[in-house]
Amino acid sequence: MSSPNFVDYVKIYLRSGKGGGGSVHFRREKYIPKGGPDGGNGGRGGHIILRANAQLWTLLPLKYTKHVFAGDGNPGAGNRRTGADGEDKIIEVPVGCAIKDAQTGEILAELVEDGQEVILLEGGRGGMGNDFFKTATQQTPRFAQEGEAGIEGWYIIELKLLADVGLVGFPNTGKSTLLSVISAAKPEIADYPFTTLQPNLGLVNYRDHHSFVMADIPGIIEGAHQGKGLGLRFLRHIERNSLLLFMIPVTSQDISNEYHILLNELKQYNPELLDKDRILAITKTDLVDEHSLENLKKNIPADLPHVFISSVAQTGLEELKDLIWKQLTSNPIH
Repeated sequence: MSSPNFVDYVKIYLRSGKGGGGSVHFRREKYIPKGGPDGGNGGRGGHIILRANAQLWTLLPLKYTKHVFAGDGNPGAGNRRTGADGEDKIIEVPVGCAIKDAQTGEILAELVEDGQEVILLEGGRGGMGNDFFKTATQQTPRFAQEGEAGIEGWYIIELKLLADVGLVGFPNTGKSTLLSVISAAKPEIADYPFTTLQPNLGLVNYRDHHSFVMADIPGIIEGAHQGKGLGLRFLRHIERNSLLLFMIPVTSQDISNEYHILLNELKQYNPELLDKDRILAITKTDLVDEHSLENLKKNIPADLPHVFISSVAQTGLEELKDLIWKQLTSNPIH
């Protein structure tokens, strides 16, 4: 998931098809020189359809596709023949995508299940042929209806990762190291801030063949909700997580203060994130002794479940998994 091919945001121009025009036609056959109107209706324009595909994990194929146009409907014909419908355009996206209007920012649709389809832009309706307009007083209408225009505009497709647990913390707090130790994910790890530039997903195995998905996003800094650091670009990836795992290193000057700074950033971005269950993991405990750990416990919010871990020394990891599983199973629906 840390591949440069991971793309979670695209802006694309979409246009549904124009409806076909109705036909102006009169029946002409041998011995029937003046038959009535028999112009058929036009076909509808093609739809723009989005389909969720669980086999996809990136929006990379759409990054270089700036325009998608559905086919126009064909015009009607004589003998009341209806024109063919325009070709629909189906855009496959990963599960977890949200589609927004680029101008208003309004969320138009969200795809959260494999195979789910949404008609984002309906094609224009086909026009009525002159056969439709004949009446007792107007037996030979010499007009037909034009096809309806399609819908077009710029749209934004955003991918929000679907995971059970989201890792939240400042840069360089051990989030990627933890993910690499307890799952098969191989995120880039180095001793400098913002090593992680792309979200990473890992499947964590638990007892009795159970498992859960953990998401590592780039570190948050104070002011992230205003776009500082990597800011808003990755905060959306924890919106669909069931549980938030806050990670603060044991070397922090004030664990409680850092926790509340992170909490405030989430609140400023989306207040609904505060409704999610939270766990605090104090990381890098291999750097201090037992006496220091005892003193640190006084600085941890009392109502917050917490655990001391070291990904390098691999201590406290089973206790962390137990705590995560307990939270996930006690409140599985969010």
